[in-house]
Amino acid sequence: MIRFVALTPAGERLARKLLSNVALNNWPDAVVDYKPKPFAEFVQTAFKNGDWLVFICATGIVMRTLAPVLQDKYQDPPVLVLDEEGKFVIPLLSGHEGGANEWGAQVAKSLGAQLVMTTAKPYLNPVYTLGMGCERHCPLEFIESLMLDALAQKGLTPSDIHSLNSIDIKADETNLIALADKYHWDFNTYSAQELTPMESLLSTKSDYIFNTVGVYGVAESAALLAVQMETGTEPELILNKIKNAKATCALARGFCSSSGEFTGRNANHLNG
Repeated sequence: MIRFVALTPAGERLARKLLSNVALNNWPDAVVDYKPKPFAEFVQTAFKNGDWLVFICATGIVMRTLAPVLQDKYQDPPVLVLDEEGKFVIPLLSGHEGGANEWGAQVAKSLGAQLVMTTAKPYLNPVYTLGMGCERHCPLEFIESLMLDALAQKGLTPSDIHSLNSIDIKADETNLIALADKYHWDFNTYSAQELTPMESLLSTKSDYIFNTVGVYGVAESAALLAVQMETGTEPELILNKIKNAKATCALARGFCSSSGEFTGRNANHLNG
């Protein structure tokens, strides 16, 4: 459950605007709570119940209210704070592990607002990369259906993706090329030597894949390396490898400055 908590009429209007975006963005069910009473008890109960919380008020109010019920970043639900004009979105709690950073980026995008990342450089925009591996001559439908499933799991669309990436032995894989062409993505491939530095960031390591191609995971490694090379920032997996009978797929994210450091294909999309 998402709760949009507003304390002013302007905040309530913004909350209801966000409520209309819930279904569009594949977020959980949501409600608007305008001036809930008693405020502290209401908010703390929602937090302990694991509700996703969006506060449209001052960050100080939020922190003082939630302080008694905070546990740790692995258990606390994601919390965002917005100004009542909807110009800034701040992932306040559970940024990485709880998903507030990613969710905040989606909220900012839906409002045309600025994402304010306090866990990294401020004023950053997300860049998403797709990594895939597959059997030789894998049919397009296996690759495409898996890709669409991966994006749906994270509330993304093909236009959010910067590039499709794999290992160099797949550079001539007909349907990986066809998939990239269909969605107007760059298709990049990397050698096992180039992918190896991503090993420490992998969610799982497959000895079989290592013995076959020289890296412990193609999809995750390729997605991570691609976003690191594009943004120059520390990459993170936002979707661990998923697979079907013939292909694997993973999603990674990095952040670029809104001041124009990102020069890739989707720069205008990500900044708009």
